[in-house]
Amino acid sequence: MQWEIEKIIDVAIALNKTGSTAASTGERIAAAFVLNRLDYLPDMYSDAVEAWDRLDTEWQAYVRLIKREYMHLIEGS
Repeated sequence: MQWEIEKIIDVAIALNKTGSTAASTGERIAAAFVLNRLDYLPDMYSDAVEAWDRLDTEWQAYVRLIKREYMHLIEGS
């Protein structure tokens, strides 16, 4: 598993447990989309489209991949 995918999963788990994280802006945005929790977007990104566009195409693909293949790692934590 690529480190970026592991990082997004770790951030998603932290957000699920505590509602906060010290992750980077991009990591937090990706995790928020993985969780379908727009309330977890950083304050400066209250618009979902703007937040999605903040991720490059590679990170958008990671979000899609995690949602298809790795949600069990998040939901089981």
